[in-house]
Amino acid sequence: MRTIRQDDLIASVADALQYISYYHPLDYLEALGEAYAAEESPAAKDAIAQILANSRLCAEGHRPICQDTGIVVAFVRVGMDVRWEGATMSVTDMVNEGVRRAYTHPDNPLRASVLADPAGRRTNTKDNTPAVVHFELVPGDTVDVRIAAKGGGSENKSKFTMLNPSDSIVDWVLKTVPTMGAGWCPPGMLGIGIGGSAEKAMVLAKESLMEPIDIHELRRRGPRNRVEELRLELMEKVNALGIGAQGLGGLSTVLDVKILDYPTHAASLPVAMIPNCAATRHAHFTLDGSGAAKLEPPDLARWPKV
Repeated sequence: MRTIRQDDLIASVADALQYISYYHPLDYLEALGEAYAAEESPAAKDAIAQILANSRLCAEGHRPICQDTGIVVAFVRVGMDVRWEGATMSVTDMVNEGVRRAYTHPDNPLRASVLADPAGRRTNTKDNTPAVVHFELVPGDTVDVRIAAKGGGSENKSKFTMLNPSDSIVDWVLKTVPTMGAGWCPPGMLGIGIGGSAEKAMVLAKESLMEPIDIHELRRRGPRNRVEELRLELMEKVNALGIGAQGLGGLSTVLDVKILDYPTHAASLPVAMIPNCAATRHAHFTLDGSGAAKLEPPDLARWPKV
């Protein structure tokens, strides 16, 4: 049994949110750099260059990648053998305290965008709390956290459908993506959840966006199951729509397509789709009782040259 301190989780959440506010994940930057090199449209190539230049400046100056610093979403796996030392808060409250500290940090304050009473007065909570927190109790003695800051532009383009089991998922995606326009700020990723129930499909779609970009590795080794076949097919066909970077046309609308699935009722085929924008922001850390998580700054030499 390992002991996890309340303050370690709070500090780790706060540090991770500051980190992702100004550091793009390197897997995203590498994929975007490859898209820049391959792009043939001058307008789209210039748009990608601006994203990369902005990313480098934000990394150097520790300033937000985007003015919309998002609503925080966390997937937290708590080991069933974990013991909390001196905890005075629920785990949800610990996450929210980390959010509060991150978004009110004096050296890099982040925009508070979360509103209470969404159907009524829509009052800003001033510190971007509360986060949306998903929990899973798992075997083990660690606390595993995947955390993201999700911008409103991409979140507002989320889609859900309840297809007939004989319907084509690919056809629905290709019909739906053009209706999303460019307000989700491509190039990014599509997260797709298939199966379960209506709410499970939406959570799967969001959770899939926490994974690193690996479509190039999948292409090289080839698909091993139907989900991987769908990923490759959708990647090719969505990019063939020609929406492109920032909606300016070109070759790269998405840099990866992520899919998670779950068993579902025989009468159902629930499908959810959530896009991730060019301000891709997520981090992963594990607490094992040795203290707060430490995220190492990326090597600035790995930023693509434009």
